[in-house]
Amino acid sequence: MKINAGNIKKGEFLLHNGEVWQAVGAEFYSPGKGAALMRTSLKSLRTGKTLGYTFKSQESVEIVEVETKKLQYLYKDESFIHLMDPKNFEQYQLSLKAVDTLIAFLKEGEILPVLLYEDQPISLRPPKSVQLKVVKSEVGVKGDTVTSPRKSVTLETGAKVLAPLAIKEGDVIAVNPETGEYLQRVKVGKS
Repeated sequence: MKINAGNIKKGEFLLHNGEVWQAVGAEFYSPGKGAALMRTSLKSLRTGKTLGYTFKSQESVEIVEVETKKLQYLYKDESFIHLMDPKNFEQYQLSLKAVDTLIAFLKEGEILPVLLYEDQPISLRPPKSVQLKVVKSEVGVKGDTVTSPRKSVTLETGAKVLAPLAIKEGDVIAVNPETGEYLQRVKVGKS
């Protein structure tokens, strides 16, 4: 659907230079002289990179429909992650470039929200946090506790993050998969 760029809203998906982008920011600007402008911050769904772009407010842009579908993460190879719709077992491939560093925090078998354009996966909608088990933990060096000392820990997916000295092997921790930042220790209920 074509609209004037002056009507772009934050969160909308648009086709720009042959690629699907999400408007993560949109600000109408009228300089006083000349045509009004729409300053946008666009996030590439293919690469995750953000670009600042200014449209003339009367310029035509194409808004596209992007569907979110829950797919199961099966495995990865050198170029793709492989996904499956658990309802009809249809399989999809998503480029590792689209997933970027997020792949280090995903476990095989997980159900993930995947963005599809024209029935093809173009990106993942990353969760706010993931819970992963610590499989290796360096010995923490006691020292200055004023600066919240951290140590490197290895998670069950192979990812390494910095965590507080108290975290040990076998602990389950919550991590922000977009930043790789430790959030908290997770209490695991006994069955």
